[in-house]
This record gives sequence, C-alpha cells and structure tokens, in this order.
Amino acid sequence: PAHDPNDFEVGERHNLERINVFNEDASINENGGKYAGLSNKEARKQIVQDLEEQGYLIRVEDIVHSVSTCYRCHSEIEPRLSKQWFVAMRKLAEPAIKAVQNQDIRFVPDRFSKNYFHWMENIRDWNISRQLWWGHRIPAWFCDDCGQFTVAKEVGEIPNKCEHCGSTNLRQEEDTLDTWFSSALWPFSTLGWPEKTEDYETFYPTDVLVTGYDIITFWVSRMIFSGLHYTGQEPFKDVLIHGIVRDEQGRKMSKSLGNGIDPLEVIDKYGADALRYALVAGVSAGNDLRYKEDRVENGRNFINKVWNAFRFTMMNIEDELTYEDLNINFAEANLANEDKWILNNLQILIEEVTYNMEQYDFGIALTKIYNFLWENFCDWYIEMIKPRLNGTDQESRLIAQAVLNEVLNKCMILLHPFMPFFTEEIYKSLMHDDGMLIKTNWPLKDENLIFEKEAMKMNLLIEMIHSIRNIRSQMNVPNKKKSRLIIVVDTEEIGQIFMESEAGLANLAMISHLEIKNENKDIPETAIAIPFSSGTAYLPSEDLIDLEAEKKRLAKEIANYDNEILRAEKKLTNANFVKKAPSEVVEKEKEKLAEYQKTREQARLRLQELS
Repeated sequence: PAHDPNDFEVGERHNLERINVFNEDASINENGGKYAGLSNKEARKQIVQDLEEQGYLIRVEDIVHSVSTCYRCHSEIEPRLSKQWFVAMRKLAEPAIKAVQNQDIRFVPDRFSKNYFHWMENIRDWNISRQLWWGHRIPAWFCDDCGQFTVAKEVGEIPNKCEHCGSTNLRQEEDTLDTWFSSALWPFSTLGWPEKTEDYETFYPTDVLVTGYDIITFWVSRMIFSGLHYTGQEPFKDVLIHGIVRDEQGRKMSKSLGNGIDPLEVIDKYGADALRYALVAGVSAGNDLRYKEDRVENGRNFINKVWNAFRFTMMNIEDELTYEDLNINFAEANLANEDKWILNNLQILIEEVTYNMEQYDFGIALTKIYNFLWENFCDWYIEMIKPRLNGTDQESRLIAQAVLNEVLNKCMILLHPFMPFFTEEIYKSLMHDDGMLIKTNWPLKDENLIFEKEAMKMNLLIEMIHSIRNIRSQMNVPNKKKSRLIIVVDTEEIGQIFMESEAGLANLAMISHLEIKNENKDIPETAIAIPFSSGTAYLPSEDLIDLEAEKKRLAKEIANYDNEILRAEKKLTNANFVKKAPSEVVEKEKEKLAEYQKTREQARLRLQELS
C-alpha cells in the first residue's frame, strides 16, 4: 500500500499497514530486511534470484503495463509515501459546480461542461506541494522545538515566532506550490489583489477565457473555485474552448515525435497574418486542427488577392480626391445596380459576422469575410465597374470610387481581428476620418443600404454570367470570341432586368447581341440551353465553335475515357491487386474510375446537345 496508488486505496479501505521500504534515493531502507542498502533495481534482481533458488519462481515473462518515468532522465519513478501539503476540496468545489450549473459561467461549446462536472463532482483533496527548486515557496514555517507548522495569514507576512509554543526557532518549508496553484490565482493576482486597485476594479471579473480542452481540470476549474473563494466573484463569464493543433497525421505535436512546427519559420516564409488565417478559417470551437502548409498558402493567396484589390482601388482614386469627396450619402446617391448589390451584401456581411463573433464562431466569421472579399468584391464588383472607372460619366465614376473605398474600409475592420497586420497597412492608406484601425469602432449594419430588389437583379445576372462562362469553358471557346444570347423569360419584369444588364453581359460574358423572348420560338436547333431560375437562355453553337470539329473532339474524348474506364475496372476486379496493394492505392484507383465515369458522361451530354 505504500508504493502503489491502487494498493494504497485497497489498504485504506481495509485498514492495512503502510510500510515504506524506500529511502529518498530509491534504495531499500531498514524495512527491507536483508535487501536494505540495495538500489531498487538491484533489489528486484536479488528477489527474483532468491525466489528461483528456493523453488518458488514459476516463470518469468514480459508483460505490457504502464510505468511512470521522469520527463528529463526517463528513469522509472517509484511511488513512495511522504508528507505533503493538501487543500481540502469538497467545500471549494460546491460553489464552483453551482456557478456552471446556474450558467453564471458558460462553457463554449457546452459539451465541455461535462468534463468540468465529471472532475469537480469526483474531486479529491489537492496535493499542492512540490519538491522543486523553482516556484512559489509554501508560506509555512516549521518549529524545530515543538515540530508544528505556523502558516502565514497575510500576503508577505513572515512569522517571528511559533504560534503553538512561542519559539523563535523557525525555518521556512522548502517545498514549492504546484504551478497550477499559482496559475489559479492569475485572473486577480495580476491586477493588484488583495488591494482594490483600479486595474482590479476595471478588469475583474473578465468576460471570456480562451483555453484548450486539455487543461479544463488543471487550470479552468481551479481558477473558478479560487476566484469564488478569494473574491466572491466568478473570474470570467464565458470559457471558450479551442482544440489542439496536430500534425497532418492527427498526432499531437511533441519533441519526442519531432513533429513540431516552428511558427517563427512559418511566419518568415508566409507572414503572421497567413498563419493566423490558417489557424482560424473553417475551424469550429473545441475541434482539433490538422496543420497543413497549404492552409497557410491559402491565407497568403487571400492576402495577395485583397492587396491587389487595394492597389486597384488606389490606382483608380485620384490623388486630389479627399475623404470629403468620397464621403457620399449612399442612401441618396444615384447608385448603379452593382453598387446597391455590393452595399446590400456588405450590410448582410456586417450583421452575420457580428453575430458569429458574439457567438464565438470565429471560423465561420472569417470564412464569410473571405468569400465576400474574394467572390463578391474582387471577382464580380471590381470587374463590373471597370467600364465606369474608365468612362466619361464623372458622377458614376465618383460613386464607384466611393463604393470601392467604403467596402474596403468596412472589410478591413471586419478582418482586422483575424489578420491585423496587412489590414492595418491597407486601412491607413484608404480614405477615412479615423486614425489607426485597431482604435476604430466596429461597423454596424445600415438599414438604409439594404437593396433587396436590386440585389435580386444582380444575383440573376451573376447566375447567368456564371452559367455562360461554364459553357464556354467546357467547349474550349477562345476568351475573346463573342456570341449572341437569346433569353426566353417567364415575365416581362425578368426580361427588363436582362435588358438593363446588357452592358454587363457584353463585358463579362462576351455577348455581342442580346435578344429577349417570351416564347420558345425560332431558337436555333444547335443552340445550347442554359436553364435558370426564371426561364431558359440559349447560346447559338455556331457563334462559339466549329460544330463538326467539336463533335469529332468530343467523340475522341469519349473514346479515351472508355479506355481509361476499362483499364481501371480491370484493375479493380483483379482480386490479387485489391488484396496486395496498399489500401490508399486501391482507394485512389476507385476515385480515378469515378472521375473518368463522371467526365465521360459530361462529354456524352455535350455531344448529344450538338447532334
């Protein structure tokens, strides 16, 4: 019972004597009889030898079990009874449990409160003493005369006599406090407690603690009961739990595995903002993240995309223009549909990102900002306004410049918590009346800039352009080759939307002539149909390609895929291959077969449309 935790518990239940056979250096003491003086390893060998000589040894075999080892020298650790300092936990745990039950403290995600409750409801007295040189020394003094301890009652107090016998022959305990004991005091001890300092009054309790799920029991639980005990207040309101960054194989990073990633090297290569992006984008609270370098590359590519949009904006805003020139009242301005669309979507983005931030859904928030900037702003809005920026209509040009500046300003504020460095750099060069971005107020949704009708029109136009581009890509149409577009609409209103958007279709979908019909008549037989939400559009094939040459190309493509499908099917029906090849190789072959079949079917349908 004195040298094994499980045996100790059995001994406690059955009142067994606890006999210590180890000295502090793991050698056998006088309780070990004839083995006294031997080291732990020597004693084990000698005991086995004695058992064998006396005929009591049945067999020697290897078994797999847990053996604790030192984190530095890796030698085996021998459990041994010794006197330690403990904190009685039951009374401390009760209010800490109630604080979470009553939602005075909230775990995000909530599932981690189960870890907390399991620990707190089954809590044991806490051993807080450590035999280490470094740490906070336990504030207790041993009396060499009566053998009792005197514990300091106030911070910084050093007793000058024993509170039991009055002796002045005192010496301080050499043990240090468990590091988690010191850490448990962090929320208030760093603010000047026990004094009611300005920092303490301002920052305690705090709003949110961000930490990993692996230290809920070690740190979070102890901060909660310590805060309640010493201050009477919960140390924080929300506990936001994040996962662990693992390697590509899902293993925890460690020195022993040699799979750690040096963030400074990543930052030198890609920048701090790209790394921050990789650690947040698409990641849900509490879930682990498998680190892959291509995630950081995506972050860098995103920065490059936004930076290019910023450069485009600055190139198209004349030096003589001031903030007052661009500070337009958009609700009253003569906005084009694309202006209303991007400003409408910006208000929706502000509203959704604000909500996601309040709910601690940072990964979702960052993904939404990414999608808005990459797709709505860079890929669509900037392309749509290029003719206006190069045109002669000065009012239209100024509005486009103002919208560019407004959208970038607001997006840099939204993006700043995630990627502070390049957003600050962009923001200081844009037109605004603020100082540093980090001091700027968070944007609010402007109801005056909600344009649902115009946003619907633009979404319809984008849907059409996107479909036309896909068709042109599938048919390998040269980028500059133009074609007619015939649209059969369900209502006159839809037809009017496309007539108003003829310039956009010409610019972004290479349309040479637009024809609107309300009946499906006089459509060229070889025209390619493009169904959409409010009708069907048609692209005459002869405007795009040489029909006969395209038919031959598709037939040849189908024949090639037939050969690849036959080869893959033959391989996968070979029992020898499936049995002996690595599982990932077999899986890869299945994926290739599925891709061949899918692409062949697409080619067959295109050929069918042309025939």
